[in-house]
Amino acid sequence: MRIFWFFLLAFFCQIANAQEIEARMYSNAPIGINFVTGGIAQAKSGSYQLTTEAVNLTRIIDVFGQSGRMSLTLPYAQLTGSGTVGSQSMNASAEGLSDPVIKVSANLYGAPALSLDEFKSYQQDLIIGASLAASIPWGKYNSEQMLNVGANRSVIQPGIGASQAIGPWRLELAGMATIYTSNTNFLGGNTLSQNPMYSTESHVIYYFQNMAWISADATYYMGGQSYVNGVPINGSQENWRFGSTLSYPINKQNSIRLTGSKGVYSRTNNSYDALGISWQYRWGGGL
Repeated sequence: MRIFWFFLLAFFCQIANAQEIEARMYSNAPIGINFVTGGIAQAKSGSYQLTTEAVNLTRIIDVFGQSGRMSLTLPYAQLTGSGTVGSQSMNASAEGLSDPVIKVSANLYGAPALSLDEFKSYQQDLIIGASLAASIPWGKYNSEQMLNVGANRSVIQPGIGASQAIGPWRLELAGMATIYTSNTNFLGGNTLSQNPMYSTESHVIYYFQNMAWISADATYYMGGQSYVNGVPINGSQENWRFGSTLSYPINKQNSIRLTGSKGVYSRTNNSYDALGISWQYRWGGGL
């Protein structure tokens, strides 16, 4: 039982990243536009706290006549906290580079590749898109400690989703599978493996006249049973999260974004609450 609870704490970092709720994943934007986003987010689970500073670079591209995007996220994290599991104390003190993430998405229908001038007359109806994200196990990892900011394994996440415009509203629904490679150096040479996790998320977004927008977000996760050396150490996970996002344009090139989410149900007690703030700057595409 003790290793089960240790496991939940060990993967607090990875769970917080995997369960990120992202509105407007499948939206249209002018080809050639670039975005750089810098922000800070904090997730709390019990007495444990994960603070992540991240920089994201994104470019809008033409994918066979539809818009798509390529992005790279570079996170740096600090994990702190202390607690007691049975009679044994469990302290967390880890800091360093977390695993970078590369993501490519392509709209398949309803989001034509447009120049900035052409985009001014674009009116969204139904958009259908697909994505593929993968983490690179470059984060700081110490096999002798349970809690790390790097996972020493890769995560691959294919997804598909749709966005429907109704006046100033956008209704979004997306589904994803999170596939884990094995960590063959878990706690001094053990092999940690994990079944895929499956998730769905939905967003109800409202656009204001100044192009600010606010969303109500929800996501559901299931699966992800884990094994050490082939022996199951926990059951399948099941999680519900709700949140909200507010994006406000400062001017033509800059905007600020506030995010918050809360775990409302977790079968395996690995729920967490999260808050974040970021600044985005865009350029290119004739802007």
